Amino acid sequence: MPALYRRYRPETFQEVIGQGHVTEPLRHALASSRSHHAYLFSGPRGCGKTTSARILARCLNCAEGPTDTPCGKCASCVELAREGSGSLDVVEIDAASHNGVDDARELRERAVFAPARDRYKIFILDEAHMVTHQGFNALLKIVEEPPEHVKFIFATTEPEKVLTTIRSRTHHYPFRLVPPSELLRYLEQLADAEGVNVEPGVLALIVQSGEGSVRDSLSILDQLIAGTEGSDVSLASAQALLGYTPKTVLNDTLSALARGHSHELFAVLGHSVESGHDPRRFVEDLLSHIRDIIVIQAIGENVEDLFPGASHPDIQMWREQASWFSPHVLSDLAQAIAHSLSDMSGVTAPKLQLELLAAHLISIAKPSFEVSEATQTIAQPSELAELSARTHSTVESGSTSDTPAERTNHSAESTKPEAAHDPLEPWTLEELRGLWPAIIEDLAQQKRSLWVALSQTRPVNLEGDVVTIGFANRSDAEVLKKPQGPGSPLPNADLLRDAILRHSGKRLRFTVTELEEVEAAPIAEADEVREAWPKVSSALTTPDDLSVCRDDSESDVREGGAEAPSGDNTSTNTASIATRGEPVVRQLLGGELVAEELLESMSDQGESDV
Repeated sequence: MPALYRRYRPETFQEVIGQGHVTEPLRHALASSRSHHAYLFSGPRGCGKTTSARILARCLNCAEGPTDTPCGKCASCVELAREGSGSLDVVEIDAASHNGVDDARELRERAVFAPARDRYKIFILDEAHMVTHQGFNALLKIVEEPPEHVKFIFATTEPEKVLTTIRSRTHHYPFRLVPPSELLRYLEQLADAEGVNVEPGVLALIVQSGEGSVRDSLSILDQLIAGTEGSDVSLASAQALLGYTPKTVLNDTLSALARGHSHELFAVLGHSVESGHDPRRFVEDLLSHIRDIIVIQAIGENVEDLFPGASHPDIQMWREQASWFSPHVLSDLAQAIAHSLSDMSGVTAPKLQLELLAAHLISIAKPSFEVSEATQTIAQPSELAELSARTHSTVESGSTSDTPAERTNHSAESTKPEAAHDPLEPWTLEELRGLWPAIIEDLAQQKRSLWVALSQTRPVNLEGDVVTIGFANRSDAEVLKKPQGPGSPLPNADLLRDAILRHSGKRLRFTVTELEEVEAAPIAEADEVREAWPKVSSALTTPDDLSVCRDDSESDVREGGAEAPSGDNTSTNTASIATRGEPVVRQLLGGELVAEELLESMSDQGESDV
């Protein structure tokens, strides 16, 4: 039995779907007897170029023509029909294998002779872009000035490769991919004609996999029908054959993100990979799924027309999932997935990339769930939409508590929605500046080098979700671009972004600038230096902070920070620190380091104890 795409190949222009912008002008030209001597049909594969060329040949050579609708009864129409044997006066040439000068000369010699029976001798050159430059040159003269009885129809997927002098002598009709809604209706008609029961959602997967190509879609449907026992095509078999991620896996992934269940999320991903699903396909399907949720959240009601083939339960599920996240969280999730998808091309360890993406998505989705350290309870999905618009911490005043009871109280207070900023409300630069010290202090426990680099910064401008951060030294801003750790794809900027999110409920983007003036700090007193020196020593001997020192010699840094400032060694060590770890000293001591010359003069006067 012939394939579906052969059994249902259109025989008239009225049967061609999705190409009205081509078939209508051709029908008008045929009806008014204004046919051209050469045509160029271009477009993606499987969209009807060669089929339309055969229909055009039938219309031109029909006994009742030229006509826009072939009669289907004359000898020419019968021979060029779906099951016809072919006509001597319609020559179809595969240009991929007949693309040289000799082939062009042979065609030119055949074109001189009159048709054997019909009105025109028609040459259909399929894959015309494969003809060589010399071959096109050999055809140029006859295409430019053909005999009255000769017609040329070129079909190609790459019209730009057709010689310009040839292309300029043709009527060019670009074919397009068939819209999903129209292709879905066509597949439903064919399934009914074949007597096949297709489970809801199967045809939508076929349309998605066919990507607008009618021939590809019919081939997939034919394969599913052939591989099905009986006359029922199930969704599970279609997903297994086409490699799409099951809906249950995608729903479980979104549920784990909404609830903040990292363990559940990694378990879902691990099971998907172990089941043989391609990690890249999983990421593609997850991005498509989130795109559907974003569309539903943005439009609200009456979205059925935007999702042809989607069942009502699927749309209801997407509506529920849309209520779990705020718009900006969904947008950030989609951007992170799209960025990761581009990075996964050609990687040798796609599962590792997938797990790193999962960790990143958990950090992005934090505004969508709320965990109370005091009660260890997780918000239910019905509460997630409200919680996603709230922040999860307040600006804590005073020192950090060291007792478990006080830490629990602070955690409980930080989750109070009354202290939150609404992410949809405007935010001022003054509010951000008020929170900035607490934000920077929050980073001290996560990455000390980032905290040191940001200790002398301040927000200088805020426009929308973009904040401009002023650095005392522009080179310090490079720390935002550095990775969070060895082998990590995430930059330090994500740590700052998450800290701002915890304190304000806002997710911001950054630009940097250099401060014109840096406020001078007071000179530290000797007693203050002695009291704070253990902290300075600890900070300068932390491996994480060696990256902010301007001297690459680790031994010098440790020597400069390990000894207490006493006697004559104070001036030497302090001056050495001033050239390498000055931001650390400035932050911890609250003062500026004096110049080496001043220390020497003070030493001469017996004041080396400063």
